[in-house]
Amino acid sequence: MSRNYNERPNGYLETIQKGLDGLRNFRDGLSLGIGTRAEQIDRLKTELKTADAIVIGAGAGLSTSAGFVYSGERFRYWFPDFAERFGIKDMYSGGFYPFPDEETYWAWWSRHIYCNRTNVDHMFQKAGFDKKRLFYTQGDYGLFQNQRPTVQKTWDNEAWVMQAMAAQGFVKNTDGSFVMPEDRKVAMRIPTALIPCSPEDGRKVMPNLRADDSFVEDEGWHRASAAYADYLRKHDGQHVLYLEIGVGSNTPVIIKYPFWQMTDDNPKAVYCCLNYDEAYCPKQIEARSICIDGDTGALLEFIGE
Repeated sequence: MSRNYNERPNGYLETIQKGLDGLRNFRDGLSLGIGTRAEQIDRLKTELKTADAIVIGAGAGLSTSAGFVYSGERFRYWFPDFAERFGIKDMYSGGFYPFPDEETYWAWWSRHIYCNRTNVDHMFQKAGFDKKRLFYTQGDYGLFQNQRPTVQKTWDNEAWVMQAMAAQGFVKNTDGSFVMPEDRKVAMRIPTALIPCSPEDGRKVMPNLRADDSFVEDEGWHRASAAYADYLRKHDGQHVLYLEIGVGSNTPVIIKYPFWQMTDDNPKAVYCCLNYDEAYCPKQIEARSICIDGDTGALLEFIGE
């Protein structure tokens, strides 16, 4: 496939534009949907069976429902030493901490990546979804990128993470997973020789996560973006179910607002929002919307029965 990205459709930018359009169009307030909870669940079951196509937009709420939270017992299990020494309260804030050296920085990130490689995107793969049908718009914990964004490539970091975890003293089970040693004593630094670097030019690397304009959109990212755009075009005007799961208000212009606008644009489309305390839709499309409040994992299990 050509590496001239300008020749391919960019599903990411196209959907963001739809989201921005939605911000201007939806001025009539919000709705919690029409009908009782039971009626809305029945509608969703019907839509799942009858839709010509289903577009799933999943956010952190789905990971949280599955137990992949950034704080609490999970954080205390993997990062007790970092919490004690640096006063870090959770994995999210720790990702921005100015660690004193590269060895400590990468000890943190090896644990962070190990814990969260099973984020919402990768969980879809583990559940049996074809990787070619997934689009990780904001990056992937399982990839490194060059800190110099002119190098538009990413590298799988699984082997490095496993080495770094072992180097800190975590114990590997027979199934390949790591656990804390019984004495709960692990190193907070990795050996200098293990600090990761780019195989292209030896420069420093960073996790492939969208935080600023240094985020690398590599060949795989652009291929997935084009596939997403093609899928939307293929089913334009058909009976499409836009199924939003666990998407919060942090970056709504990526999934939530575009789904609203695409539903409004297509009279045959239906929008569904599954969320805990944030299940709502614009009044403009409430007749073709399903809003179900609750734990997303429990809702999906119940709907699948």
